[in-house]
Amino acid sequence: MIPEPTATAASRPSEQNENSQDEANSSGAVNHSEDESGNENRQKSVRRRKRAHKGSENVKQKRAKAGRSGVRRAGGSPRKKRHVEAVTLFEVITMGRSAMQVVIDDWIEAYVRDRDSSLLDLISFFIQCSGCKGVVTAEMCQSKEDRDVMSKMVEEMDEVAGLQYKKFLAFPWILTVTWPMDTDSVEYPLIQSGPYGRWFHSEFCDFVSVLVAQCQHSVIFDSYLMNTLISLLTELSNSYIRAFRHTCSLAAVKLLSSLVGVALSLSVSIENSQKLCEVQKSKTMRQRSTLQLERIQKTITELQEKRAEIESMMDIVFKGVFLKRYRDVLPEIRSICMEELGLWMKRYSSAFLNDSYLKYMGWMMHDKIPDVRLKCVLGLQGLYGDPLLLPKMDLFTSRFKDRMISMTLDKDNEVAVQTMKLLVLISRTSDDVLSPEDYKQLLQFVYSSQRPLAATAGELLYSRLLNTVAPASDTQDEMNEEEAHKQQTFIKLKALLQFYQESELHKHVVYLVDSLWDCGGALLKDWPTLTSVLLQDPSSQSPGLTQAEQAVLVEVLVASVRQASEGPALAGRSGAKKVMSAREKKILVDDSAKLTEHLLTVLPKLLTKFSSSCDIVSSLMKIPQHFLPECPEAENTQAVSSLMAEIGAVLELHSDPAVLEAAARTYLSLCGEETAGCSTARAARDSLVQRWVDHLTALLGDSLKGDSLSSDEEKTGEILATLKKLRAFHNCHDLSGWNLFTLLSPLLSVESSKGGALPEVLSEVLQCLCYSMLWSLNTSSETLTSREKAVSQRLQLRLFCERGHSCLSHSDHDVRQQAFLGICDVLTAHSYQLHVWDPTSFGPLLYTPSPKLQRALLNFVCVHIFVGPDCDSQCSVSENSEVERLEDLHKRRNLLAAYCKLIVHGVLEMSMAAEVFMYYRKVKYYNDFGDIIKETMYRTRQTDKIESARTLVLCLQQLFVRLKREQESGGRAHPGVQTFTSIKELARRFALTFGDPFKFRECVVMIHRNSIEFVFQEFSQTPDTPTPPYLSYLTILSEFSSKLLKPDKKTVLSYLQKHTAEHIINLREECWQPLIYYRASLLAVAEGEDAVSYVSSDRKPHMPNRSPFSKQKLEGSKSPCPSNPADSKDSKVHRSSFSPSHQDKTPDMDPFSVPVEPPAKRLNIGESVLSTGSEADEDTVEIEL
Repeated sequence: MIPEPTATAASRPSEQNENSQDEANSSGAVNHSEDESGNENRQKSVRRRKRAHKGSENVKQKRAKAGRSGVRRAGGSPRKKRHVEAVTLFEVITMGRSAMQVVIDDWIEAYVRDRDSSLLDLISFFIQCSGCKGVVTAEMCQSKEDRDVMSKMVEEMDEVAGLQYKKFLAFPWILTVTWPMDTDSVEYPLIQSGPYGRWFHSEFCDFVSVLVAQCQHSVIFDSYLMNTLISLLTELSNSYIRAFRHTCSLAAVKLLSSLVGVALSLSVSIENSQKLCEVQKSKTMRQRSTLQLERIQKTITELQEKRAEIESMMDIVFKGVFLKRYRDVLPEIRSICMEELGLWMKRYSSAFLNDSYLKYMGWMMHDKIPDVRLKCVLGLQGLYGDPLLLPKMDLFTSRFKDRMISMTLDKDNEVAVQTMKLLVLISRTSDDVLSPEDYKQLLQFVYSSQRPLAATAGELLYSRLLNTVAPASDTQDEMNEEEAHKQQTFIKLKALLQFYQESELHKHVVYLVDSLWDCGGALLKDWPTLTSVLLQDPSSQSPGLTQAEQAVLVEVLVASVRQASEGPALAGRSGAKKVMSAREKKILVDDSAKLTEHLLTVLPKLLTKFSSSCDIVSSLMKIPQHFLPECPEAENTQAVSSLMAEIGAVLELHSDPAVLEAAARTYLSLCGEETAGCSTARAARDSLVQRWVDHLTALLGDSLKGDSLSSDEEKTGEILATLKKLRAFHNCHDLSGWNLFTLLSPLLSVESSKGGALPEVLSEVLQCLCYSMLWSLNTSSETLTSREKAVSQRLQLRLFCERGHSCLSHSDHDVRQQAFLGICDVLTAHSYQLHVWDPTSFGPLLYTPSPKLQRALLNFVCVHIFVGPDCDSQCSVSENSEVERLEDLHKRRNLLAAYCKLIVHGVLEMSMAAEVFMYYRKVKYYNDFGDIIKETMYRTRQTDKIESARTLVLCLQQLFVRLKREQESGGRAHPGVQTFTSIKELARRFALTFGDPFKFRECVVMIHRNSIEFVFQEFSQTPDTPTPPYLSYLTILSEFSSKLLKPDKKTVLSYLQKHTAEHIINLREECWQPLIYYRASLLAVAEGEDAVSYVSSDRKPHMPNRSPFSKQKLEGSKSPCPSNPADSKDSKVHRSSFSPSHQDKTPDMDPFSVPVEPPAKRLNIGESVLSTGSEADEDTVEIEL
């Protein structure tokens, strides 16, 4: 034990006895009991902190023997009993750095008096820090070169005694560590999870550094302490025991780092002494003091000798530990080595910063563990960040530059980000290191999906291309400051636009702006300059921007407005902060106010200038969606009116979907209740819609005559353009006041044979009517004030479904899809309104789709969704384009989701989902639609788990019946018919969805009962049909047997016997194998087996083609399954006809069992005898087939 500082003098009376002659034969042992081991520190942090602040309040322990004090020296006189307040070196870790310094000072004093005992205390400390609970035995060694001694250095296990031994040389000690074998798998302190592991790592490293710091002016140069300590750490770091190797490798590299600090302090002292020496030499002979000069030179020599000795120690540790451990199998050790190597090269560059040490850093950048690569990159950042160290990095840079560039594609995001930061650092310090090809590759990372990596690449882009100052021209001196700022901004914008156009990544402007936002936010938020550049007309002096550059600059403007108002959250880009601070929120509000104030007045001018360009206008009209609603500038009625007028003028020119959608959303944003100037925006919207409705009414009045639509191409184009505008606005706004349903519904009744509407017109009409019904249902609580209105709404719903039903058979694919989506959406919304309807007021009336419509919807799903590329004529083009294939898949997923919503919300019967569940197993459809089908199963099971299970059974039965019909017809296999194996696999997947057998107990039993009825229903046994036609379905049903609980096994088995009791079953026949297999699966449930293992077990030693049964038990007159007298009678009749060759009858026997015969009779028969177990008991009857 190490005494407390207050008890140091009292704890060491005259204990320096005459042991000097016994050192050669002395030995010591250190016992670590369980309560003194490394695991004793798994205490609450509160207690540790209390001990840190109350170091003098340690528990008083009575030490009756010297062995209890932590060190017992053999051959020495026993120590006296004493009461001291003491802590071990291991306990001092819990007490903080200040207490650590005091205790280490006391240990140094003890070392000066008795260095062997103190060294054993230090050895015990490192053993305990490794989590070892064993015993350390020490003996003296006279010479390192003794071959007998070196042959004793072993590390072995004694499996008989259950112990492990580690014997190694820590000169002048031969140490033997013994510990139990089972403790090797226990977590040692360094790898313990939670805050304790991190805290211990920090405190352990602090202990090593404090130990060296406190010893650097005294015992560190005695050629005894450091030699022993280095030998100890070197040997333990080479152990195959992970705890020793990890802990002592960390201690060794931290020891080297501390020695680097000592060497640096010595170098400073040497430098100061040399300066004093130069001062003395510069003095005249009369002023010079020869004695003082000699003393300074002697001091310099001593300091240089000490530094050489420290460097020698560092070299020994490096060669003995680092060179062996930097490639250790444990990644934590490799990370420690690389982290400390970077520190050594940065702090003590004169000794470590050369190619001999840098090569290890370059090699380990190829390590397979990300943390090791990260430590290498972080170490290099420290080296490249110091301009004084750059000349020594030239060879390393040229050798490993390609590797550093490739690491920007690292699979670990943090490694890629830090590597990019390293390359940014290199580009700033050395212009000629990275070539133009390297920059071209690195700058493309501004489009990365990881925001930290993209932001770092944006920093490189900004510093390389955008942050350059143009050379001053002759006329620049005459410009004012504002003109100069505009010119500089124009140059930067020109460079940015050129970079974007050269990258050839279209529609990625928002990602480029997000990448540059952190470093170039001032440039991107300079909206006055951006708009002035856009409004500037080209002249001879300033050519301005091309049309393509103007389009890109508008995208940059819109992206910067979005970024300033919403923050860095972008779809498809991860890594951004999810929660903003109060300061960041305030910045967003301020930026939104600035952009609203400026762009509200400038945006009409931009719309006027670019009104002819559809793409630019659609982008510009997105800007008002980001205006600050409470901005005082928005109350300016004249500015809002001017903006509304320009938007209306643009809508008169364009009917492109992108323009219409942007305008509709902009009106929705400006017409909000909380928006200033909303009344002006609403009036402009209503006027616009009224003008469109009047125009469409006039066009339809001229073209729609009776049941035919007659119009020329020009009028048809006008009708289509007006419908597109109304559809886009009806999607965002409630246009019920214009009664569009009554206006447009006659177009759906026009027959194509009599001049029907164009497919494009029908598609737009269907969408408008769908939106009209959705708005009507959504506002039911407000608009339905009487029963007459509710009846009128239901009539409209029925009319829409009937007209949509007729469109499901239209020749155009887009019309069919739109009709299907419209019907599904309207029926789903109607079901939702029925659930949330307040009974105290009028609400929507119940409407149930007709059976014909339900079958039409199901047929549409089967024909247009679950189709292959070779079967779908609409997908034939998608084979040539991956984009088109993905778009088509997206449409089909939307169609399937719309249909599944009808089932989940109860609009359709749950049994209608059986056709969808059939495709759950097929790989092609599972990859595309598996998530939708699985979610539908989950939702339906929450609604009614019994009905959901019945739907699964119906799905399997339908597939099985189709397969049987296909086999009976003998025709060519239809692509829609699945094989028996695939149906069985589908049943297995269905069974896996029943997770908790207790929760779904009723469902599984119902599946078995329903399936048994399916197999034996209306079956009448005849000589021509000895087995039920669907008997093989029982093999599929056996997949659900594993989900049966043991109590339900008898119930299902009894139900099966009830249906088989009336039939003659011959187990010799191959046709009854499915029944045998299924019954075996039921009986195997109770024994924890499956049907295959049960049938193929030792229960059938000589019958490879037969499936026996499990043991049959006869308990008195009791039957395994309860039955009434009638059933008993039937059972007797069955047994009499089961095997004609045997006339013996056993009452109340299992209908599947065979009559028992005497053993002597069985020995004379050549049939195989089956036993139900290795040992027969009283209730077991051996049976014979």
